[in-house]
Amino acid sequence: MCPDARMITESEFPDWLRALNTGFLRPPTVTDEEVADRLPHTALARTQGVFDEGRCVATFRSFAQELTVVGGATVPADAISNVTVSPTHRRRGLLSRMMATDLAAAKERGDVVATLIAAEYPIYGRYGFGPAAWTTEWEIDVPRAGLDPRLPVPGAEDGGRIDLVSGEDVRKLGPALHERLRARQHGAVDRNPRWWKLRTGENLPAPGAWTEPFYALYRNAEGEPDGLIVYRADDRWGDAKQPLNRATVADHIAVTPAAERALWHFVCSIDWITTVRTGHRAPDDLLPLLLPDPRAARIVTQADWLWIRVLDVVRALEARTYAASGTLTLDVHDATGLTTGRYRLDASPSGATCFPTTAAADLALDVRELGTLYLGDESPSRLAALGRVTELAPGAVARAEGMLRTARRAWCPDVF
Repeated sequence: MCPDARMITESEFPDWLRALNTGFLRPPTVTDEEVADRLPHTALARTQGVFDEGRCVATFRSFAQELTVVGGATVPADAISNVTVSPTHRRRGLLSRMMATDLAAAKERGDVVATLIAAEYPIYGRYGFGPAAWTTEWEIDVPRAGLDPRLPVPGAEDGGRIDLVSGEDVRKLGPALHERLRARQHGAVDRNPRWWKLRTGENLPAPGAWTEPFYALYRNAEGEPDGLIVYRADDRWGDAKQPLNRATVADHIAVTPAAERALWHFVCSIDWITTVRTGHRAPDDLLPLLLPDPRAARIVTQADWLWIRVLDVVRALEARTYAASGTLTLDVHDATGLTTGRYRLDASPSGATCFPTTAAADLALDVRELGTLYLGDESPSRLAALGRVTELAPGAVARAEGMLRTARRAWCPDVF
């Protein structure tokens, strides 16, 4: 008997949560408090479960999201999360069934792309997703970095200052600050009010699990917030009562280079802090080169992060801007048929037009590679060398390189 895949009902939500915990190797228990906290924020019409003899054995959820693309415009995205299949039901095509249902609905709804953070690399390429933005985490050996805490914090000479603030302050000031960031950072996604509440300790389902972090706000000379860093510190001491404390950064928003420099200098100059973990940052973050000795920042994570699946080629390519003017005709293959076709792109730094065409193609590629190239982070030349992009017209790869790439790398600050 084939397991039943469908959108879940409210009464099935506790069993769905149990299956979700099982898939993520968390204790397979669900409390009434957890159900009451999560249910109001879960769109059941976009939450799938697979049931075998009445027991949920696979989970899948999507929700509305806005993705910032190159140039600062946003597109509606189908954000996919909470994907699990219980170990008793692997290799039965359950994920494929749920993914097909979700992507078809997203296409019908008018979403331009689908997005996700992949727990495992090999899974999502077969559904047309490609890694479009990467992440890097550094660990900083503070004594080696060479920063002099006696010197003014960068930005202070222009009247900027840093203040420790409360979670309540962050809930008031953080959303507008993040909106300014994502207006200029391609790859960033929106944050709803619940995001800010959960990350500042308000209305938590399990209050005992919360540890209040430190919040440091950077204000420019006019007193306007231009940056925020959120961090926690441990309590470690070595021999002879030597402090060996680590600061772990949970969030860092900076909308000006001055704010970015000031906040990193601040957290690396706190008394007793000998190590700083930066959290997930853009691979081309300013941080290492801010240090007198950049080798004091050691990379501890370098990994794919945001994956993109294009659902509407025309709207996706018209939404972003391009580094150079040019024309490309793309022959896109999509095993699902959602985006298969030939498209002509006429692009410039100020915008683009795109439309289906029957003209000869310049490049042939799978929709997976189109997602990888979409935010300008990957090189068409490299994908061509790997055999994943096929050049059909001489010079087309070089033309794509000049049009699609961006000066700064794509980055998504959030996991979802």
